[in-house]
Amino acid sequence: MGRANRHFIPGYAWHLTHRCHKREFLLKFAKDKQRWMYWLFEAKKRFRLCVLNFTVTSNHVHLLVFDTGDGNVTIPRSIQLIAGKTGQEFNSRKGRKGAFWQDR
Repeated sequence: MGRANRHFIPGYAWHLTHRCHKREFLLKFAKDKQRWMYWLFEAKKRFRLCVLNFTVTSNHVHLLVFDTGDGNVTIPRSIQLIAGKTGQEFNSRKGRKGAFWQDR
């Protein structure tokens, strides 16, 4: 059975956190943090994500965004792009397989 969709209420600020799989320090190098930030700003351009603030640590990220009410697609698509591309690039570069991010 699939997991339920998140419920978004337009017009509110959202504090999102994302932790690396098994609390590993997969974002410990500046290159990995910079790639995460690259994809964050790419999501900002593509989906008009309103980023209020963010923090990237060695094993998790904090993201403060504002939901503009674009049909509940802005935040989910943005997170999918950021998390997916970051994980794919890291696994490809390190010759690694498996999850990069922990379950939500």
